Amino acid sequence: MPEPSATHVHERRRALNETAYPRGVPRQRVDLLPDVILRWAGGGGASGGGRPLSAFELVFAVYGLLLGLALSEVLGGFSRALKLKRGTRPVRIGWLTPLLGMLVMLDLSSFWMLAWDAREQIGANYVTLVGVLAMVGVYYLAATLIFPDTPEEWPDFDDWYDKQKRLVVGGLLAANITSWIGVGVLDTLHPLPEVAGTADNAAVDLVYFTSGFSILGLFIALMFVRGRHWNVAMLVALCGFMMISGIVEPYV
Repeated sequence: MPEPSATHVHERRRALNETAYPRGVPRQRVDLLPDVILRWAGGGGASGGGRPLSAFELVFAVYGLLLGLALSEVLGGFSRALKLKRGTRPVRIGWLTPLLGMLVMLDLSSFWMLAWDAREQIGANYVTLVGVLAMVGVYYLAATLIFPDTPEEWPDFDDWYDKQKRLVVGGLLAANITSWIGVGVLDTLHPLPEVAGTADNAAVDLVYFTSGFSILGLFIALMFVRGRHWNVAMLVALCGFMMISGIVEPYV
């Protein structure tokens, strides 16, 4: 069945605006619905001109929503901190909390791409959805703990970092280990076909696995090391290894 055209998507939005929906929902909000949901709402019949969601699209709709909320939490924390620092009651932000926020955003980006790479292996079933909710839920909870909800009550953000570090880093560690296990399970249950003409690159594999094990080791060390200078150094190293791992992953 052919993909719906832009005209069809526009017609679906107009049709949804003209039909009844729950009281209290503004009409203009329908215009913000993603095309993928409108395509599903259009049905797969000849009159609708659309097609049902694929398994990956169904799972990725939940996946992307929760990851987007997690990113929003981190960016909102940065915004609140900057506003307060430039206001009448300035606070000391330091390096630790912003670096932790940067680490979470890089990890979320890597996690997002991990789902895209596994798009041909992901099925739409209850176990998959629960697994996605569990992993992405951990990311969201970790993201909410990076910055204080009332930053004016924390004149030094390093103190907040010391209080929340183990929960955030422990959550990231658990989510990464779970995602690696999930990838292994998918490769076992739904292996991808070999692509002809591709050759192993030992150097790229070495860089990828070295960065992966370095990330794991640094996560564990970061949970127990208390020195703030060491924490800054390890956060910088983690951000670097995250970027290296994300760059070389498509070539592994």
